[in-house]
Amino acid sequence: MDTGAATLSRVIPREVEGLAVEVMTLACDRGVTVATAESCTGGLLAGLLTDIEGCSHAFDSGFVAYSDSAKAELLGVDQGILERFGAVSSRAAAAMACGALAVSRADLAISITGYADPPSSGDEAGLVFFGFARRGQLAEAEEHRFGNIGRGAVRLACLRVGLQILRRELMTA
Repeated sequence: MDTGAATLSRVIPREVEGLAVEVMTLACDRGVTVATAESCTGGLLAGLLTDIEGCSHAFDSGFVAYSDSAKAELLGVDQGILERFGAVSSRAAAAMACGALAVSRADLAISITGYADPPSSGDEAGLVFFGFARRGQLAEAEEHRFGNIGRGAVRLACLRVGLQILRRELMTA
């Protein structure tokens, strides 16, 4: 098996690529399949995970649900959650992860929703929520504040944290 991402290695930091290889190797070794539900990362995590040669059988599906309507329609996120708590919230992140499990055959799902740029609404730039869910268990979410470091830097930070969460969850699988 190749030890790196086949096509993204020119743009992804080496340590993030290494985390992706570790995550997919763990998923393969444990017989766990993964799904992603992404908003602010626009599918970057799914792209990175599917770029690891020899591990494609451990990736089930990836959903890019950028708009609120896509979150509701693709992932079944309740409109009440989006209206009451917002699309960038722990509730929305947990619901996105649950939705990814519901519409896939994956064993483990991760979601990412946040503000990669300074939002026009006065919310905090770099505020991101990560949801994660396993079949038969309650979904969880965690909040990360990366600050106003720029769109690209926030998205790379999201990849790093998302992969760390997946690694942690796979270690207990």
